[in-house]
Amino acid sequence: MGALRIILTILFIIDCLALTVIVLLQEGKSAGLGTISGAADTYWGKNKGRSMEGALLKITRVLAVLFMVLALVLNLNVF
Repeated sequence: MGALRIILTILFIIDCLALTVIVLLQEGKSAGLGTISGAADTYWGKNKGRSMEGALLKITRVLAVLFMVLALVLNLNVF
């Protein structure tokens, strides 16, 4: 069981590093003064799910869930 704990700990560290990098790659949510004039309703604003920002958001969600699951499993002290 010690080997499983080591493997899960290594996965947890890799997940932490990946989550940090992905969060730092994302842009800020503030749109600035463009929201006043309605400039946020552009093609990129409407298709955000298909853009790089949308992909980063999905990856962030997956890594965050994996982070929480691994943290809970490692804290069960079953190993």
